[in-house]
Amino acid sequence: IHRSLAYSIADSYLALPLQLVGTMVISRFLTPADVGVYAVAAVFSAFASTFRDFGITEYLIQEKDINSEKIRAAFTVNIVISWAMGLLLFFSAQFAADFYRSPGVADVMRVLAFNFLLIPFGAVTMAYFRRELNFQPIFIAGLLANLTTFVVATACAFQGYGYMSLAWSSLAGVVVTVGTSLWFRPADFPKWPGIRGLGRVIHFGKFVSSIYVFGQLGKGAPEMVIGRAQDMVGVALFSRASGLVELFNRTVLRAVTPVCLPYFAQSNRQTGSAVSGYLRSISYLTVIGWPFLAFMGIVAYAAVRIVYGSQWMASVPMAQILCAAGAIELIHYLAKDVLISVGEVKRSSLLQLVLQGGRIAGLIAVIPFGLIGACWGLFAAAVFGTACSQWSLSRTIGLRTRDVVAHCLPSFYIAAVSTAPVAFWVAVEGISEDNFLRFAFGGGTLTVTMWLLALRFFRHPLWKEVDDLTKKLITKYRLRHSRN
Repeated sequence: IHRSLAYSIADSYLALPLQLVGTMVISRFLTPADVGVYAVAAVFSAFASTFRDFGITEYLIQEKDINSEKIRAAFTVNIVISWAMGLLLFFSAQFAADFYRSPGVADVMRVLAFNFLLIPFGAVTMAYFRRELNFQPIFIAGLLANLTTFVVATACAFQGYGYMSLAWSSLAGVVVTVGTSLWFRPADFPKWPGIRGLGRVIHFGKFVSSIYVFGQLGKGAPEMVIGRAQDMVGVALFSRASGLVELFNRTVLRAVTPVCLPYFAQSNRQTGSAVSGYLRSISYLTVIGWPFLAFMGIVAYAAVRIVYGSQWMASVPMAQILCAAGAIELIHYLAKDVLISVGEVKRSSLLQLVLQGGRIAGLIAVIPFGLIGACWGLFAAAVFGTACSQWSLSRTIGLRTRDVVAHCLPSFYIAAVSTAPVAFWVAVEGISEDNFLRFAFGGGTLTVTMWLLALRFFRHPLWKEVDDLTKKLITKYRLRHSRN
């Protein structure tokens, strides 16, 4: 588990500087309208991707006994669904462009459709690596793909390709990912699709795919609703506001989540329960995420100014509300994963239907009040979703509310202690064009220092992990130094 997390975290943290620099560069070459066009097209592509996956990864991970027959069946289903979604995305592009009154949406969607033809040839192999908790090939593929995406996106933006810069960089990244997965594929790994065992894959996949379909509907609803109710500039401003929450997703959740599902599944196979592992995951995620999101909300002005530039400052109030909503969602962010790991795919699907239905309803109810209203609607939906997740998990895996509170309270105290100094600083001095860099870097250093001290003071389990890792690194360094 530690080795897998190390590779997954390294993947995210090496990708982060490239993504940040790429975003900073592209945000200065592309107009808000350009970003809005790609954001709307990307929602349709992401929605099609939820069908394309069809729960193949989850099926291979949670299966107690895996063999060539099951892998070939999963490969067959992945090809059929992915190619069908690619064709649908390609030929529906013009309808989407007409609906949003933006021809560029169609151009981006047609390029993104080619991703669907390539992905099946790497998806099953990557799922197998995750099942085996072998994240080294995934790390290498991610690193190479992120480098490629960065180079292509910045080069195309510099040459004036506008929103198409993001589309071509996405395709280039997929090509590299698939090529890397084929390079690392085990010699005895099945290379051809098969038809035996298709029924079991389809039966499992129909529930898992619905989980991600509902999830993607909820995730993409803001851009889709805002794009229709307002304009592409509104979509772009909301996208930049949610980008601060996405920073946490890129730095932590994208690193941890791929490991959590196989970890929960392995724990359930060995002990017959995933509750202890889930509670530990909640404790770790909130103790990292709550201070991060609280800090981002406090210095949102500085963060938006540095990452996106002065033309995006209207997104600051929205970013602060979305950071608060993201902190609430974090409590049961892994609910769907733990339900899948114990075989409760149908219940997980129903939970996602309720969560995302509440998200869309909250958004539609307040969109007449503008972009700020939309953000408050998402905040209310986050509160509702957390309560529903807790109710579902208590009935399914026996997760008690008092246990969740007990594991989250230390995170709350640590978040409060960590961010109190910078919050006081902002309240006294205020952030402006003259001092935003000082608040971003000075405040960040202060918050991280206070966070480490608070981890140790409250004796949080994560401190032991940090302490153990530090001691191991020091020991290795001394051994290597003594040999030299």
